[in-house]
Amino acid sequence: MNGTEADRHHMAHALSLAARGLGRTWPNPAVGCVILRGGRVLGRGWTQPGGRPHAERMALAQAGEAAGATAYVTLEPCAHHGKTPPCAEALIAARVARVVTALTDPDPRVAGRGHQMLRDAGIAVTEGVMAAEASRLNAGFLKRVTEGLPMVTLKLATTLDGRIATATGESRWITGPEARRHVHLMRMTHDAVMVGAGTALADDPDLTVRELGSAHQPLRILLDRQLRHSPDSRLGRSAAQNPVWILHSPDAPEDRQEAWRTTGTRLIPCPATPEGLDLTAALRLLAAEGVTRILSEGGGTIAAALLRAGLVDDLVQFTAGLCIGAEGTPALGPLGLTALRGAPQFHLLYSRSIGPDTLSP
Repeated sequence: MNGTEADRHHMAHALSLAARGLGRTWPNPAVGCVILRGGRVLGRGWTQPGGRPHAERMALAQAGEAAGATAYVTLEPCAHHGKTPPCAEALIAARVARVVTALTDPDPRVAGRGHQMLRDAGIAVTEGVMAAEASRLNAGFLKRVTEGLPMVTLKLATTLDGRIATATGESRWITGPEARRHVHLMRMTHDAVMVGAGTALADDPDLTVRELGSAHQPLRILLDRQLRHSPDSRLGRSAAQNPVWILHSPDAPEDRQEAWRTTGTRLIPCPATPEGLDLTAALRLLAAEGVTRILSEGGGTIAAALLRAGLVDDLVQFTAGLCIGAEGTPALGPLGLTALRGAPQFHLLYSRSIGPDTLSP
């Protein structure tokens, strides 16, 4: 393990600060910074909504005077001039003595240059402290930069027998209020919430964060090849207040496109087949717009399509203690499997009770 035990302790502090920015900083990463001298915290900060100011500048502003201090930063300080000067320059100007980081920034504009700037200025640099934890926290940013795709979390809320609705379509509520509240917390930590046309038509969701006292709302994304969902839906009626993006086929009816545009919704044409949108192309389009973390709350069709395409990074399942039976709607559509070895596999991180239900990320 890189760094001392004290380094890991302070980096864990910085990571906890970074987590406060999840879902709010895209296209920038969520970064945390802690500045110490003589064992005393002088300043701390995290990347602010919209990606500015950066964590280092927030911490330096709070510290006031940081000469001889150590800065713990969860990602390599930026080295390029954007809307603000590089954070590496700010740390140098503050005359810190040491910088400890968790990860090298894979962004080609940085990619080691921040670390080198610090070393060239005579600042001691320790890299790779709690790198695995930092990679996990910023998985969305890292995947967007290195693969051109956002991280996708697939959320499933099912019965014990893997159903999400009765044969008549009744699904409210399979899980209890505690599980639903946790889903709202998940929405807060993702850049966007995504559903398909089937779910939108069946449930008319608004996909907002409620009950948590937060003014922050995620971007809402609808995958609707032929724009079947109505602009007079909850999404359409609230698009002017909280952004809605719809990915659709280029040949979607023009009158439906115009009707959605009048609501303030952004329409994004996407390659499609007769079976549906090309999900890999859809996610690449979203990544190109800066989206790093998507929570998919769609139904069985979208869930299965994402799994078939290998686009799911995390799967979070809420399981309720009831059974519906074979006539109910399954949580997943067809995967086209002919052998078990082809089944998507996930590793259980933990399992815990959440109200009367079970949460298994």
